[in-house]
Amino acid sequence: MSSSVKPSTASPSTVAVVAFDRISPFHLSVPCIVFEEEQPGLLAERYRLRVCSAEPGPLRVNAGFELRIERGLPTLSQADIVIVPSWRAIEERPPEALLQALRRAHRRGAIIVGLCLGAFVVAEAGLLDGRKATTHWHWAADFARRFPAVELQPDVLYVDEGDVLTSAGSAAGIDCCLHLIRKECGAEIANHVARRLVVSPHRQGGQSQYIEQPLPVVPHGHQLGALLDWARAHLDQPLDVDALASRVAMSRRTFTRHFRKVTGTSVTRWLLEQRLFLAQRLLETSDESIDAIAAAAGFGGAASLRQHFGAAYATSPSAWRRGFRGPR
Repeated sequence: MSSSVKPSTASPSTVAVVAFDRISPFHLSVPCIVFEEEQPGLLAERYRLRVCSAEPGPLRVNAGFELRIERGLPTLSQADIVIVPSWRAIEERPPEALLQALRRAHRRGAIIVGLCLGAFVVAEAGLLDGRKATTHWHWAADFARRFPAVELQPDVLYVDEGDVLTSAGSAAGIDCCLHLIRKECGAEIANHVARRLVVSPHRQGGQSQYIEQPLPVVPHGHQLGALLDWARAHLDQPLDVDALASRVAMSRRTFTRHFRKVTGTSVTRWLLEQRLFLAQRLLETSDESIDAIAAAAGFGGAASLRQHFGAAYATSPSAWRRGFRGPR
């Protein structure tokens, strides 16, 4: 962990995770493992994790064991963040006590998060009406029919509406929780947590939930694998198809065919994505000027960086830096 991350002087935020009968162990574990209190660790200074039950226990788990949870729904009355990690059946309306507790927490100012089918619970509480949201793609059509007042985005990883967040299924819940840490505490702490979990430090919420055809894995020692590593280290240079093809002694046509087979995208698109990712990282972790970051990422100038950044993320580099730097 970078030594530049300083301990927080603010009181820890309480994160309440709602468990229920027949919950999936994986879905319950997602927010718990992201927000768990490390000993010692940075998150323990910022978050206090509390798991509570939405109904009397012990709770059965769909993997064949039981959970005994000490806390109940009153925990939500003191929570700063409330996470509903899933729901057991899309056709089953959640208990009214849970819905009322979510509404009260939201009115009090708590951030409400619905992961995977937890978005159904948040929507049932009326907290998504007139807002954008997502859920697992497999149940997106059912969600749209049940909640026509919600602007469903079925093909994204997560949606952040400020005080209400929703995510797609399974691993997208990790992305959503990491995004929330990144937003509240800054990129360095979120990256610290991601390294502990051995997951990607940041995937954009607008990224597609699933890929129709899995991308081939670059074999160890493959010449294109070495080329991609080299290109990532030289993004400040004027790279293009011909320059990269010449480094592996291929014709332009052969190179573009092999490149798309290995990466699943075009050379131009891949370079732009890598340059944007580098610009994001520099904006979050350095004090370099926008002009210097634009040059380091290969955009040439700040105007080009702003144009591509706006097209990709609907925001400016400066706004991104303000939003994701967190406390310094």
